[in-house]
Amino acid sequence: MGTDMEQLYQARMKRYVTAMRNGKPDMIPIRPFVAEFTAKYAGYTCQEVTHDYEKAFAAARKCAADFDWDAVVGNMVYVWTGLTEAIGTKYYAVPGIHISADTGFQYLEPSEENAFMKPEEYDQLIEDPTGFLFNVWLPRISRDVSAMGEPTSMRNNLSFLKGGMAMLSYFNAFGTQAALLRKESGTVSAISGILKAPLDIIADKMRGYLGLVGDLMERPKKVMAACEALMPHLTHVALSGADPNVPIGFWMHRGCVPFVTMEHFKKFYWPTLKPIIEEIWSHGHQVLFYAEGNWNAHLDSFAELPAGSIVYHVDKADIFEAHRKIGHKFCLSGGISNTLLSFGTPDEVRQCCKKVIDGVAGDGGYILDAEAIMQNDVDIENMRAMTEFTREYGVY
Repeated sequence: MGTDMEQLYQARMKRYVTAMRNGKPDMIPIRPFVAEFTAKYAGYTCQEVTHDYEKAFAAARKCAADFDWDAVVGNMVYVWTGLTEAIGTKYYAVPGIHISADTGFQYLEPSEENAFMKPEEYDQLIEDPTGFLFNVWLPRISRDVSAMGEPTSMRNNLSFLKGGMAMLSYFNAFGTQAALLRKESGTVSAISGILKAPLDIIADKMRGYLGLVGDLMERPKKVMAACEALMPHLTHVALSGADPNVPIGFWMHRGCVPFVTMEHFKKFYWPTLKPIIEEIWSHGHQVLFYAEGNWNAHLDSFAELPAGSIVYHVDKADIFEAHRKIGHKFCLSGGISNTLLSFGTPDEVRQCCKKVIDGVAGDGGYILDAEAIMQNDVDIENMRAMTEFTREYGVY
């Protein structure tokens, strides 16, 4: 059995890598980004897989063993409350604590006046990004960490002890999870490492969206300097978790129109992201552009990147336009309607898969996945239909 699983793993890895390099494998790889869907399938609540990462890992392995998928993420329910609650994180709503047990975790963005970084603090971030995060940002996003200059406390001290222990426990467990996926079901771990764009760091975790768009108008030089200051740190984080075979996960949030103007994209977002991608590619690593929302307006910019340097995932955009504009340079993934997977019929899912495969996968360079991360509203029979149809129809 072990030899059979290793042979299956090697075949799936070859298939996955060939497609990501924009080649034509033996068949279309299937790489669903399944999050709370795994809990539903394994019989857990969202609360259980958020509070107990071993249950989340087990749910991912059960799905991998029962469905004929080539690659999955070891745990797409990335928030583990053993870590976030250990340090008293304020910006997550947790199932079973703040929201219902059957609702996936939520991100809570603070109001503009309560942003985790104040507009007058750009210089501190620019001068020392890691120092600012530790000394200023961390006490603001935590219920337990004391601000600089304030008296310390037992809760402050324990938050660092518990948080450090939790982080080591959680992230070290992913290596074991990858080995178990390989051994038990011959499944490839889909990504390794993480990247965010400098402008998204400021919007998501520092100033909030409203704060950022105001700053783009009122203090653009500070925003640009902050993005430039963050670039080497983000590049280092991405490379430190990279794997030579699978791409670095890059979650794209607020850098596209209409969240920012095209002028701001070209002036701030792209000039501080493109060099990071080029540097990562120079080390031989691809980046998965997980383009949440509709990024079709920016395809011409993405076409400036070296061929093969990214895998481009399509969410709400037109995957056929993406194929026409950048399919000759990059592998595409996604395009299968989450709405149909949740509320459609198996026949409608099969028709959607056929349309996408016929339109973009003829010459290879395509990986089947839904438009967006799949939560517990996805219908199990529709997931089965997507998988089985692609296995039968997607053979080259």
